Amino acid sequence: MYILAILGSRNPDGQTARATDALLKGAASKGATSDKIFLPACQLERCRQCEDNGWGLCRTEGRCVIDDDFAAITEKLRAADLVVFANPVYFCGLSESLHAYLNRLGRIGWIRENARPGIQNKPVVGIAVAGGGGAGSYECVRRMRMIFGTCRFDVVDIVPARRQNLDAKCRALEATGEWLMDRG
Repeated sequence: MYILAILGSRNPDGQTARATDALLKGAASKGATSDKIFLPACQLERCRQCEDNGWGLCRTEGRCVIDDDFAAITEKLRAADLVVFANPVYFCGLSESLHAYLNRLGRIGWIRENARPGIQNKPVVGIAVAGGGGAGSYECVRRMRMIFGTCRFDVVDIVPARRQNLDAKCRALEATGEWLMDRG
């Protein structure tokens, strides 16, 4: 199984990366291979709403007109057997980079049936890691669920975590990685 982890975090040594690494470690112990993409390091623009009606080629052709890393990331997503979206929680929501990516992905995957192969029913796991008091992780999970539905993913699990319980959640995420491989 090939797992692609897409992180809305800039820090490869931070809490979000640590949680993601725990899940990938569990999956690797059962034979999975994986790659990670840190979205803030990518060239990724927000949707331009190209036409006066707020749409563009996303609606008519199932692709985005913006020439940045979006298409390459999306091709990697299509090739993956499972995708992990990991998000550092700021202000109860998705990071700016993950929000920008998922909004554009939703536009091509929601409207155009010919753009859905490799996206629709793609198994995904969400991870939301909050610093501070940690209460924002639950609101972030709710938002992830809504956006994942818009993208037409098969949501396998969404795990909220906070800095206060990160050690315990990492153990659970490692077990989740193993379970993902056992379920086939």
